[in-house]
Amino acid sequence: MNIVKSLSVAVVAASVLVSGSVLAKGDLTRKPVKLPDLVMGSEESDYSFSEQRYELETGTAYKLEITSSGLKEYALQAPEFFTSIYLRKVEAGGMEIKAMTLTELEFEDEGSAEIYFVPIKPGNFEFYADGLQNKGMVGEFVVK
Repeated sequence: MNIVKSLSVAVVAASVLVSGSVLAKGDLTRKPVKLPDLVMGSEESDYSFSEQRYELETGTAYKLEITSSGLKEYALQAPEFFTSIYLRKVEAGGMEIKAMTLTELEFEDEGSAEIYFVPIKPGNFEFYADGLQNKGMVGEFVVK
């Protein structure tokens, strides 16, 4: 009987510890941290990213502005990353777009879009301009 009672106490204690660590005060999606802009293409090279690496933390809200120089058509993709974040919204062209996930952000001309998100899964996630990876348009989101 003591073993059963001890196990019950251990299960309750573990439940309290786990549930306490996942509770958050306030809205995790508000007051996002602004990341350095990701600019595709520059005066030096049509095939460049202004940033190759972003270091992020799970549970922190972020805002990332992605800008196309208009020097080429760019289709930004990050499939594994896009499925491992909570996407709050995308702002582009005077609109707010609310969706569950992204597939790609395609820029045919000069322009920008801002994404607001919270990483929910740790890992290293590649981002790239589709079809331009061999030109060096590859980067990484590192989520801890």
